[in-house]
Amino acid sequence: MVNWEFGQYKEETTLIWKERGRIPLPDKERISIFMKTKREDVRNVAIIAHVDHGKTTLVDQLLKQSGVFRANQEVQERVMDSNDIERERGITILSKNTAVHYKDTKINIIDTPGHADFGGEVERVLKMVDGVILLVDAFEGAMPQTKFVLKKALELNLHVIVCINKIDRPEARPDEVVDEVLELLMDLGASDEQLDCPFLYASAKTGHAVLDLKDTPENMEPLFEAILKYIPAPEGDPDADTQVLISTIDYNEYVGRIGVGKIDNGYLKVNQDCVIVNHHEPDKLKKVKVSKLYEFDGLNKVEIKEAGIGSIVAISGIADIHIGDTLCSPENPVPIPFQKISEPTIAMHFIVNDSPLAGQEGKYVTSRHLRDRLFRELNTDVSLRVEETETTESFKVSGRGELHLSVLIENMRREGYEFAVSKAEVLYKTDENGKKLEPMELAYIDVPDEFSGSVIQKLSARKGELISMGAANGGYVRLEFSIPARGLIGYRGEFMTDTKGNGIINTTYDGYGPYKGDMMYRAQGSLIAFESGEAITYGLYNAQERGTLFIGPGEKVYAGMVVGETGKAEDIEINVCKKKQMTNTRSSGSDEALRLSPPKILSLEQALEFIDTDELLEVTPKSLRIRKKILDPTMRKRAGFRKS
Repeated sequence: MVNWEFGQYKEETTLIWKERGRIPLPDKERISIFMKTKREDVRNVAIIAHVDHGKTTLVDQLLKQSGVFRANQEVQERVMDSNDIERERGITILSKNTAVHYKDTKINIIDTPGHADFGGEVERVLKMVDGVILLVDAFEGAMPQTKFVLKKALELNLHVIVCINKIDRPEARPDEVVDEVLELLMDLGASDEQLDCPFLYASAKTGHAVLDLKDTPENMEPLFEAILKYIPAPEGDPDADTQVLISTIDYNEYVGRIGVGKIDNGYLKVNQDCVIVNHHEPDKLKKVKVSKLYEFDGLNKVEIKEAGIGSIVAISGIADIHIGDTLCSPENPVPIPFQKISEPTIAMHFIVNDSPLAGQEGKYVTSRHLRDRLFRELNTDVSLRVEETETTESFKVSGRGELHLSVLIENMRREGYEFAVSKAEVLYKTDENGKKLEPMELAYIDVPDEFSGSVIQKLSARKGELISMGAANGGYVRLEFSIPARGLIGYRGEFMTDTKGNGIINTTYDGYGPYKGDMMYRAQGSLIAFESGEAITYGLYNAQERGTLFIGPGEKVYAGMVVGETGKAEDIEINVCKKKQMTNTRSSGSDEALRLSPPKILSLEQALEFIDTDELLEVTPKSLRIRKKILDPTMRKRAGFRKS
């Protein structure tokens, strides 16, 4: 047996940890030796930033320059965005774990989403790390989401490294941006230690970082060195009872739920008996066994037999594991406090498709299919809520924003599901006096000066309140609005039209405020198909005088389906299946001379924005169709839907 002197523990802790399980120390001796120790060969860091400031591109470079890829290996851009939708839209939706080796240190990196709708992802993963790299665009500077993610990091007392990215942009203004970030840190009440954080200048695209703008850019080494120097090593007690906080849930069809978390104390072994407890659920106590254990290495998960303090591990084989659970030793089941995830603010109804064209394109069409898929989404999405309604045909799904729900709809559509969704509605609350409250948003808008009047007018009509107005960079005006969340539903498309695509709008959740009164969502009416059949050129030619069409010739339509929009406020019924009658003097072939305007093809987001409270969006793998909730025109008129 090897004996260790008490005075040696600081120098030999790592060695003891490595030998853990092989050196049988008596219990008394263990207690005297082990204390809170640092694991110097590991660093855990998250990359946080506003949307599109270069987080995923930076991770690409860190992976490349740490030797994860072979020299001749072909690697796609933004390798961490593994999901098709992430790649198409250029946004990160789910936080991803990776790890690189630099010198003798393993650096666990978490790539987080930047969009406000996926803020729930950022909130929870920060519990796994000891520091963050705050990425700020050298032109745009500190944006709303920069403030949100930085606030979360400061609340958890995390160490910050500020990295000013995209310094190679011609309009970059790094010195001004540094001042903006320092101002933001002071506004958020950062400690002296946090204010003393290092500033680096980088171009993630070209793969270099420097400590000073005068330095010659070479590679990412200054950033690696800053991580080792400024991000503290994880601390814990290797000999205490096991404590692992589950911060992320992954899901695999073959192995089921996979819990990802950091080992705070003790160690974790394969086949170890543990119990699951939860800080917010005091009654929760469940015995489980760890069947498989993984660590992250580059883009892969590597199977391991055991892991110690500071390691970020993935655990499979536990069916009933949730975000916020703590995996503990049965002898001492003490949960780790976990911040509750922000509540959803917006909801839609997912309904079984009952249109005349139902079941023709989708693979999964029944309420059972729909229910199973929505509840399966809860395995990985912590910010989502799914509730059953009075009818088995409809489910209420609540999320953080329109984008959050539209990504779910798009994923389901690609998987072969067919269903209908209602217009997004906000989730109201009542205060102690019984007054109605609604979710509020802070909207930060950058627009060219000539469009500011139109934007102010539109948002004021949507119950928005102008808080401040000032000059931004490059001839732009920065507007800040406090606006109800429902006022922004369906506005983004209109905003892009009003600003000719030059405007930038960013929103951040601002709690609940008093109800602002009724508002009108849409000024335009719908063009509704009068009968079922196939759209004919002749019928469409006559219909296009009434407004803008969404369909072209040859498309299947049914009575009650919305085929276009009109400039008038009321709905108009039209017959797009109308054929030209044959006569002695004219042939039906003269149809060829009729010229149709190209139809306006709506994307999923545009369709969700367009639909009104008495309409549904029919979603199939191949088509998006807007329809009235009540298809029969007589029944519809009797129901007398009023536009809210």
